[in-house]
Amino acid sequence: MISGDRLPTIETPRLRLRWMEARDVPALFEIFGDAETVRYWSRPALRDLGEAEGYLADIHRRFAEHSLYQWGVAKRDDDRVIGTCSLFDLSAPHKRAEIGFAIHRAEWRKGFASEASGAIAQYAFDVLRLHRLDADVDPRNHGSIRCLEGLGFQKEGYARECYHVGDEIQDSVLYGLLARELHRR
Repeated sequence: MISGDRLPTIETPRLRLRWMEARDVPALFEIFGDAETVRYWSRPALRDLGEAEGYLADIHRRFAEHSLYQWGVAKRDDDRVIGTCSLFDLSAPHKRAEIGFAIHRAEWRKGFASEASGAIAQYAFDVLRLHRLDADVDPRNHGSIRCLEGLGFQKEGYARECYHVGDEIQDSVLYGLLARELHRR
């Protein structure tokens, strides 16, 4: 598990994965308040800045509990948060966690999700010494599926009608990646 009072910063060629602060609340609202960006998430869009503040407080609380490590995905050139990448449902005894990511719609199709989630997967395996990462994704979310499969995640199952978001019931495709599979890439 990560010790200290904040997440470490992870640098990639174009991104800085970093701890999020109060200054990032407007960016969180832009990302998670956009219905199209969160279309396939298991929660509805944020309605206002107050909900975004509450979301950041929840991210910090869950970090302190070691149940969620959620990095802000910021562009290196201006340090502006354009998304998040997370490890959650961490299990030290089983050396596993789930991975998730969201990128602002204006930044889609630029490879940022792959770059960020690849760096987080590498960190999970090399630093946290995890053995396995899981991901679940709505089967209609073709971009996230391409991202996961590009990292080497393998489709392992299909969960029917497992999320109720608003008036919609959503299915989920289950993916898994073992440490030795990422290192073979």
